[in-house]
Amino acid sequence: MSPILVSLIALVVILGGALFGALLRNTLPEHHLADDTRDYVRLGTGLIATIAALVLGLLIASANSSYDTESSQVRHLTADVILLDQLLEQYGPESHDARELLRRAVEPLVERIWRQDSSESTKGTSFRATAVAEDAFAKIQALSPKTDAQRSLRDRAIQVATDTAQARLLLFEHADNSIPMPFLAVLVFWLAVIFMSFSLFSRLTPINIAAMLVFAISASAALFLILELSQPFVGLMQLSSTPLRNALAPLGS
Repeated sequence: MSPILVSLIALVVILGGALFGALLRNTLPEHHLADDTRDYVRLGTGLIATIAALVLGLLIASANSSYDTESSQVRHLTADVILLDQLLEQYGPESHDARELLRRAVEPLVERIWRQDSSESTKGTSFRATAVAEDAFAKIQALSPKTDAQRSLRDRAIQVATDTAQARLLLFEHADNSIPMPFLAVLVFWLAVIFMSFSLFSRLTPINIAAMLVFAISASAALFLILELSQPFVGLMQLSSTPLRNALAPLGS
């Protein structure tokens, strides 16, 4: 489910809670809305509001940290790909086939990380390197160095290729690191209760209605921000794949 749809559903539920509070105000006898009841409800709502604020703050901080981590891993992967190509270039003409396969492996890698070539039937499947990536790694291992310098470059290239594979695996494993829906459901319920208390003891004047709309949109926007940050490879705030796509220039250019 997309973050926009989830935030819109949350907005409807929150506004529904506010309307339910207004309905209760018009239905309940006046003595049920006395000062002692008002103080009791406001104390309980204050507790829920404090818990919800803490949870929202922690979720935003966690989602932002996850987003920064994924962004750093993408930059690290891009740097490893460039470094691997430079090591192979320094090795000599014998690495031409390996460099060509490396360039062919970048596009499938980008498509898989950013899930541009995925479907519902392939989600949740175990990770498996593409055939081109496996061929590129095999070509690097098959290099036969003739000098100590070439031997050092080959060993270094194998190490960088291994680091690249590890970074790719981490990105794949964290691609669906979304927030559980039951957790969001409880948070939205808390927000609906808070807004219900607003309209339970206050008349819905035009100013109050406008303020309620602003507050509800702000709360649902916070949920949207959390969901967007927790999914860095899709949505409106997705990380750019351009640096990784353009990391390697065509051979002979």
